Amino acid sequence: MLLLSILCMACMGRADKGALDPVEYVNPLMGTLSNYAFSTGNTYPAIARPWGMNFWTPQTGRMGDGWQYSYTAQKIRGFKQTHQPSPWINDYGQFSLMPVVGAPEFDESKRASWFSHKAETAKPYYYKVYLAEHDVVAEITPTDRAALFRFTFPENDSSFVVVDAFDGGSYIKIIPEENTLIGYTVRHSGGAPDNFRNYFIIRFDKPFTYTAAVANGAVDVEALSSGDSTLQAGLRQGHAGAVVGFATRRGEAVQARVASSFISFEQAAQNLKELGDDSFETIAAKGREIWNEVLGKITVEGGTLDQYRTFYSCLYRATLFPRKLYEVTADGQVMHYSPYNGKVVPGFLYTDTGFWDTFRCLFPLLNLVYPSVNKEIQEGLLNTFRESGFFPEWASPGHRGCMIGNNSASVLADAWLKGVQVDDVETLYAGLLHGTENVHPSVSSTGRLGYEYYNRLGYVPYDVGINENAARTLEYAYNDWCIYRMAVALGRPQEEIDRFAARAMNYRNVFDPSTRLMRGRNADGSFQSPFSPFRWGDAFTEGNSWHYTWSVFHDPQGLIDLMGGREVFAGMLDSVFVVPPIFDESYYRHVIHEIREMTVMNMGNYAHGNQPIQHMIYLYNYAGQPWKAQYWLREAIDRLYTPGPDGYCGDEDNGQTSAWYVFSALGFYPVCPATDQYVAGAPLFRKATVRLENGRMLTIHAPDNSEANRYIRSLRLDGRTITRNYFTHAELTGGATIKIDMAGKPNTERGIKEADAPYSMSREQSAAEVR
Repeated sequence: MLLLSILCMACMGRADKGALDPVEYVNPLMGTLSNYAFSTGNTYPAIARPWGMNFWTPQTGRMGDGWQYSYTAQKIRGFKQTHQPSPWINDYGQFSLMPVVGAPEFDESKRASWFSHKAETAKPYYYKVYLAEHDVVAEITPTDRAALFRFTFPENDSSFVVVDAFDGGSYIKIIPEENTLIGYTVRHSGGAPDNFRNYFIIRFDKPFTYTAAVANGAVDVEALSSGDSTLQAGLRQGHAGAVVGFATRRGEAVQARVASSFISFEQAAQNLKELGDDSFETIAAKGREIWNEVLGKITVEGGTLDQYRTFYSCLYRATLFPRKLYEVTADGQVMHYSPYNGKVVPGFLYTDTGFWDTFRCLFPLLNLVYPSVNKEIQEGLLNTFRESGFFPEWASPGHRGCMIGNNSASVLADAWLKGVQVDDVETLYAGLLHGTENVHPSVSSTGRLGYEYYNRLGYVPYDVGINENAARTLEYAYNDWCIYRMAVALGRPQEEIDRFAARAMNYRNVFDPSTRLMRGRNADGSFQSPFSPFRWGDAFTEGNSWHYTWSVFHDPQGLIDLMGGREVFAGMLDSVFVVPPIFDESYYRHVIHEIREMTVMNMGNYAHGNQPIQHMIYLYNYAGQPWKAQYWLREAIDRLYTPGPDGYCGDEDNGQTSAWYVFSALGFYPVCPATDQYVAGAPLFRKATVRLENGRMLTIHAPDNSEANRYIRSLRLDGRTITRNYFTHAELTGGATIKIDMAGKPNTERGIKEADAPYSMSREQSAAEVR
């Protein structure tokens, strides 16, 4: 009843500002109406603390299925500790608990229970569901590395909890005199050394009346009176589990305190102390308070209920990944198991993120709103370099062969240049340089595949057997610009500065003047032929030339010049929305889900469901037509996001697609991380307040904002009327007050001068030449 009271109190509040605390707007089921062929997020309900080491989720999919929770599923197979960042990457270190009655059934299909979303409560800090097959109510509330389960059973002499350590070489030991199980799981989908284990401990508050060890599905039952104090199931390549049973009264709650560690059984027991002696209600209340503190860094007012729900659900997703992989020992030391070398070493480490996605705006959001968290993440990136010789590009838990680019350069440079600075910048910079001249020997997506060609020719050729070559060239050029910015900031030798400045212009080498689009280029200098701008993949990554042509984050003015000027550039932007959703899937030999997600959204060839084009709308600001950005941003916000199970228009991707919504709803976006600028859009809410870690507050006022009034008529920054189409990091973190006069018609006289445009490297170089 106390937990019910906590939830009900959260539902009492104000009318206009929103009736709930921030966490109560969050829908963890947003984006769960997904499958292999079509994604509305490819998310699962992550019951967790912000950036917590362990998440918990109800498991509807079979063991090993990346789609571990699907909104359309009818049965739950267990409640799984998960570390999965994406169904395409899959999970590691997972195990599950499942309450059952009647027969101690271990098989996941036979133990599964029907459930209904009408009898399901999902909040970031709390999950509850009624398992109809067993007449059991299951509840979970987590901490960073532990969780408290509560199973409310019926009247029964045969009430059980099944513990499944999954296959691949797991182990479980039952210790009846302590009402405890310990074990480990070794299951992973890659990115882990041979000695990888997730050690767990499960301690119940009720003595066992039944125990059974399970090995490869075979249940080994032993009575407690046998005198055997332990039962074990451990298999080098097999599937271990256990079943413990109780006699229960109707409505009796059996609690299980659970924790795990990637270091040892002893550290798992230490992590269990996160729960202390707190009750279930206390743990849930603490989790709710922590989530409110994190989500409450941003307060929005003057929106609709669905807008509040979408905003805070997106902010929740943006504060889950990357997750902690470090642990705190009994004497207070920060330690981590390294998935890069298999050793236990001091220091921070975070994992489960792909920089191809998240460099764009997830990490800039951390730098602006949560810099202390990103400081730990940045220190962890240096530890990754020390332990593996490379910065990660996709990590889960270690290096994974997924996506392209060397975008760790962006993540590291953006943080450093915005004041989120690691203690050892020499190692940071050495790692950046190393990544430009090397590729990981076993994970080709780490480092730079094709660097030999890129460094010699200025591009990765189309005809040398390296796929996605034009996309790699574009991303490497931006990455080199990030290193150039770091070189300038650190006072590196001029030759080094000039080298990376020159390489930053390599995007020009894959621009085809005849089509005004980016195009694969052969080693002899000729462009690929035949060429279709609608062909997905091939020279590009999960997109086509219409999507990737805009990936010149650091020099939109240079791209404008290549295309023939502002009017032509703006016309090409217009064309993305005007061109029908034509596609050529021949490279993939089937219609991949990203293509299908583009075709159904009725926005032409704009493919917001994947990352390469997500910044494109903001580029109207560089062409002197900011009102078009304001129009299309509101269209994207209103049409491509909802707070429901179909909430996204493609993969959510570790907070990136959510962070886009958060930034865009505030009214600005970091088109080019590692600059100090945020490009203006138009706010969604009448008022937003960002409580910064430095104690200052950034406020955005747009009192006339409405569904009809989406355009900026005028804008004042700290009392000064400005026409430029960007804000600086110093202005925002200084506690800016932004007042915007919104209107129903575009102001085509504002933001049109060249001086109003945001940063471009070409303009920087032109200014330097004039000086």
